[in-house]
Amino acid sequence: MPTDTLPEVNPAKRYSAALDSVNLINDRIAAALPDQTSEQRRSDIDRNVEHLKIAVGWDIWTTEDLTPLNNAIASGTAWLAAN
Repeated sequence: MPTDTLPEVNPAKRYSAALDSVNLINDRIAAALPDQTSEQRRSDIDRNVEHLKIAVGWDIWTTEDLTPLNNAIASGTAWLAAN
């Protein structure tokens, strides 16, 4: 998503949301939710990996450490390929 379409960009809020995706990916890789189907688990991971891929491309970051985002993209992508 181009940055010129982001309304009222607040990097701190966007970074917090991205870290939520990081945590969700890591949690779903570790274990599915109770009563979660394998397809729901895959969907959760895939959706959040795609969100992070978009987020790391935004031209809004200053001092934020994008390493956790990139690591979650890599681990989520690897998990999806293996499962």
